[in-house]
Amino acid sequence: MEIPYTSEPRPDTGLTNPKIGIWLFLASEVMLFGSLFSAYALLRMGAETWPDQSAVLSVPLATLNTVILIVSSATIVLALAAVRAGRIDAYRRFMGLTILGGAAFLVVKAFEYSDKFAQGLVPATDNFLALYFTLTGLHALHVVGGLVVNLYLWGPGVRMWRTDPARFTGRIEVAGLYWHFVDVVWIFLFPVLYLL
Repeated sequence: MEIPYTSEPRPDTGLTNPKIGIWLFLASEVMLFGSLFSAYALLRMGAETWPDQSAVLSVPLATLNTVILIVSSATIVLALAAVRAGRIDAYRRFMGLTILGGAAFLVVKAFEYSDKFAQGLVPATDNFLALYFTLTGLHALHVVGGLVVNLYLWGPGVRMWRTDPARFTGRIEVAGLYWHFVDVVWIFLFPVLYLL
């Protein structure tokens, strides 16, 4: 059965169905993270005291994670460009680097969490740490979701290239949009949680 508009743009929107779907999904994710950022702002403004965030958290580790995610955002763009050029070996190399970047981000975040737990700093400590663990934990779950999709497209999913290259390219583009969203969320989390 042929599903319409998976590779060809719809005449009414000029977009493929997967691209419309990912933009709608990302809009819901903006609302989710937006509500959590709003909760942060309201709790911080209403608090009599607030900890010095940069003293509680590790700014160098967060900076490293920021660089890792920015580089992984660039490598997924290179993966899409390679697929569009029909260079599957280059695609697999760049997608592999994107996957390694996501995994490295999670390893750094695990070190950061374990350090906080070792110091007895848990979500129940205060409102700031509750928000920190909620926001960064939810973000880490989104990184895991992106890694699962990217691993599939890097491994068994690449077979689709042989049978339907246009559809496969569309999937890489949609996965790239999601990965960029994950990176942009971190770009907002970094200054709000670590530098303010």
